[in-house]
Amino acid sequence: MGWRGRPRRIIVGRAGDADVIWNSAADFFAMGGYGLYVWGAYGVTLVCMTAEPVLTAMRHRAAQRALGVGGGTVEP
Repeated sequence: MGWRGRPRRIIVGRAGDADVIWNSAADFFAMGGYGLYVWGAYGVTLVCMTAEPVLTAMRHRAAQRALGVGGGTVEP
């Protein structure tokens, strides 16, 4: 409870003319009914940004093996 017995509200910023206010963590994660879209977009972005360097490294190693380059020791 906040000052004067009122529930505390978290004011994060401004969205147009209205304050962006969440009364709880559940309200924050629900994002006013758009939580699935918002958090789903973050999840897809995270998967793509993680998969891209991994897949690129795998393709790079496969190309090196196909060319016979980078296999370990260098012969004089």
